[in-house]
Amino acid sequence: MFARLTTTAAVLALSAGAAFAQQTDITIGMQLEPPNLDPTGGAAAAIDEVVYANVFEGLTRYNADGSISPALAETWDVSEDGLTYTFHLRDGVTFHDGTTMDAEDVKFSLDRARAEDSTNAQKALFAGIDTVEVVDPLTVEVTLSAPNSAFPTNMAWGDAVIVAPETAADAATNPVGTGPFMFDEWVKGDRVELVAYSDYWGEAPALDSATFKFISDPTAAFAAMMAGDIDAFPVYPAPETLAQFEADPRFEVIVGSTEGETILAMNNADEVLSDVRVREAIAHAIDRQEIIDGAMFGYGTPIGTHFAPHYPFYVDLTDQSDHDPEEARALLDEAGHGDGLTLSLKLPPPTYARRGGEIIAAQLREVGIDTEIENLEWAQWLEQVFRGKDFDLTIVSHTEPMDINIYARPDYYFQYDNPEFQALMDEIALATDEEERAALFEQAQRMIADDYVNGFLFQLARTGVANANIEGLWENAPTQANDLTGVRWTQ
Repeated sequence: MFARLTTTAAVLALSAGAAFAQQTDITIGMQLEPPNLDPTGGAAAAIDEVVYANVFEGLTRYNADGSISPALAETWDVSEDGLTYTFHLRDGVTFHDGTTMDAEDVKFSLDRARAEDSTNAQKALFAGIDTVEVVDPLTVEVTLSAPNSAFPTNMAWGDAVIVAPETAADAATNPVGTGPFMFDEWVKGDRVELVAYSDYWGEAPALDSATFKFISDPTAAFAAMMAGDIDAFPVYPAPETLAQFEADPRFEVIVGSTEGETILAMNNADEVLSDVRVREAIAHAIDRQEIIDGAMFGYGTPIGTHFAPHYPFYVDLTDQSDHDPEEARALLDEAGHGDGLTLSLKLPPPTYARRGGEIIAAQLREVGIDTEIENLEWAQWLEQVFRGKDFDLTIVSHTEPMDINIYARPDYYFQYDNPEFQALMDEIALATDEEERAALFEQAQRMIADDYVNGFLFQLARTGVANANIEGLWENAPTQANDLTGVRWTQ
């Protein structure tokens, strides 16, 4: 009898222990599946959302509050003339295949990113590098062709992570980095699985494994969260259902800001859209608040230029392109399109684009512009619009931080070519005085607003849903990432 009681008590104790054991796995929902897993060779934000800070690391990194801190570079020195950065690397860092990460890997990564045949989507980040020299295994000297006060920030982008020459070529399908998690499996069309890397140089993560589950349909995303199949959906695609999660104590709704300037991008090299009067007409045809309310259920901040409102240098220029259908019709008539015109509108998968596209199409129709809507999958959009520049109009959110400099790239997909703006970006790169930088950034914002380069819509809000027992998820998105390094279950 005593033996039976002891055995029963032991079973109950084990059961209780199991019930209160700390959960160490997590399933993260994402609407878009990345086209590959190499942040140094792809433009899709979904790549960084899986691998940034989790699998891959750079010399520096973004923190949750938008600040920049050391990563693989423990410290760095800057020469008096601002041209030479000497990075002192952490000792004892290894890649996930067990090989040592050292100065040769840094030189390889930076030289590869700036090479003539580089496929890096942000190649401009590395254009100012003159030379990269290995001083010793833990010291790298980077010399710039001109001073650039933003260089440590540039090195924090996902496009600037450090890869090894032995594994870089396979990073798209088998990424090997130095982060706290290592790649385990990619089931195409379904999920990517990561596991904790036992020899990580820094503080070990609280999680043992993480699964990124891809659910493109907003209704399915809602059902998966409610069923507990997904633990957190940091960029939740169905804002119309957030109120239901707010009323349910099992969940926490996390609303923050992003770097995502959402724009109606226009092909400035197109015969019709090369006329600034047509672009201005389109801008005045747009009712931003109607788009925010209809597509985003009120989540979003109107913008009148390509700059995030949470930055101190932001200038509110929304009045310059306010909703004025009468002015839009007059401009179209002046440009020779009084009888109307038809433009293509190619939309990628995100909710803001598909829902926003329908609203914008109706608004344009009111002033005499018909649109031929074509819904594209993400890979198609990247190929046709981003790389092929085969479009008239498209809607996309640019989630890279402080990226107004893309307007200084004539070969960028919307093909805005203004030498005056390009010279202005060069001035900003050299400026170190805050007042001078503020004045230059204001000038830059006004210049692209005056040229009506794109239809500036709204700053994308970050609306997320998570199990209430999870802590450490980013509220804001200073870069495109689902950083799991500080995420843990509280019970």
